[in-house]
This record gives sequence, structure tokens and C-alpha cells, in this order.
Amino acid sequence: MPELDSVPELVEPVMVAAFEGWNDAGEAASAVVEHLSSVWDADELLSLEPDDYYDFQVSRPRVTIVDGEHRGVTWPSTRVSIARPAGARSDVVLVSGSEPNMRWRGFAGDLLAVARELGVRRVVLMGALLADSPHTRPVPVTGVTSPGELGRALHLEPTSYDGPSGIVGAVHDVFSSAGLEVVSLWAAIPHYVAQPPCPKATLALLRRVEDVLDLTVPMGDLPEEARAWEHGVDELASEDDDIAGYVRSLEEAKDAAELPEATGEAIAREFERYLKRRRRG
Repeated sequence: MPELDSVPELVEPVMVAAFEGWNDAGEAASAVVEHLSSVWDADELLSLEPDDYYDFQVSRPRVTIVDGEHRGVTWPSTRVSIARPAGARSDVVLVSGSEPNMRWRGFAGDLLAVARELGVRRVVLMGALLADSPHTRPVPVTGVTSPGELGRALHLEPTSYDGPSGIVGAVHDVFSSAGLEVVSLWAAIPHYVAQPPCPKATLALLRRVEDVLDLTVPMGDLPEEARAWEHGVDELASEDDDIAGYVRSLEEAKDAAELPEATGEAIAREFERYLKRRRRG
């Protein structure tokens, strides 16, 4: 475990983490932590030793040279920062970095040791995946929780998946086995616009983070960026009849699948979330 020179006194801290790479379609999840770090003016606490977890021939360091002068090398790493959102009940421990190339169990164990040292009881992990989801509809966000009743309390649509895992799944398993509450949030990115960034998906994940943390997050320019992104994809689709037809078929399938959800209970639940955000604001 990385040594902490001093352990800050935190108020009911919650850990929020995302990792670049396989778990991060459209860079939507890593952008959430970047946004939170910026709007909450987070202070870096530590970084995990990169030599332990990264293959530098796969995750290469970046060299900076300006006018022929060497300015340094930036190594891939995982950073842990502390944020204290104004008016929030809890402090937030932010974790960001690239998915490690090796020793995943040791990596997850190091993060668990940091969480325990800081007094973290709940962890929010985020990922994004490519899916048959139309860009014109709300970005679906599904969840995996430990324990299961936590997902029901948060009204998360459960994820059903059985297959290869990224580091998010490995960290979730280690943390839940240690008895922490864990929420993994997954945003579905339209696969035909996979290039980053995807501000609409980042915004959808942030809305869910608000629900889990029970606080209001300043969104800044993200809503406008999300609208501009959707408008840009609309224009691209309009220039290609095949893509436009494909988007229409996805819309029809999505609307047909969600029709049973357009019930009084579902509408009331969404309205309750809206009112809750208004009260927090």
C-alpha cells in the first residue's frame, strides 16, 4: 500500500472512481472524475507506484519537449484526490488513472487499503460501453450494486452481464468482498459515434452520481456541450441515408422496449428525482 504521510480528517467520505481504457467508451466515465475534480477544486493526496501495475511498452509514458528542451516525462499512474463539496454531507475521494496492465488484484487491494485508511464506506465506480443505443434518446445508465438492495433503493436499472471484465469489475469484487457498499454505474454509448468525447453520456453519469451522493453537482457547460454533441451527430446522420435509417430503427426498438415503463410508477419516480435535485439546489 502507498504510505500516507498524514491521514486527513474526512466527513463520511465516499470514493468515486473511473479508469481510462477498456472500461471507458467515449472517455465518458473518466470525464466525470475530471469534471468533479475541477468543479470541487480537489487536492491530490497520493498516486500509486506506476512500476507495480503498468507495462510501459503498452501504456507508454509521455515526454514533453519544448523548443528542443526536455521538460520531463509523465508516467501512467492512478491518482487519489480529496474534494470537499460545499454544503455536502460527505467528503469525496476521487480516483482516476489508466486501467493497469497487470497485477489487478494487488492494484485493487492497494485501493482498498487507501479507502480503509481514509474511512470510506461507500464506493461509486463508473464505466461506459458501446451499445445499440440511439443518440437521440436519453443515455441509458445501468447499475451493479453490492448489496443488491442498494440498487433498488437508488432505483437503478440492474445490469445483467456474464463475460470478460475490466478493472471496474475487479475493483468492485474486491471492495464488496471486504464489506464496503459498492455502486458500479455503466453508461451505454451509441456504437456508431464511439469517438470521444461524449458529453451526453458524461452528463448522464453525473446525474446518477448526484443521486448516489445525494448532492447537487455544478454542471457548468456540460448540458450545452451535450446538446451540441447531439446536434452534430444529427447533422452527420442526415448526410448518410444508411446511417439515418439505422438510427430510426434503433429509435423504434428503444421506444418499443420502454413503452411498458411509461407507467404512473416510473413517471412518479422520475418526478421524485427531479424534485430532489431542485431541493438540493
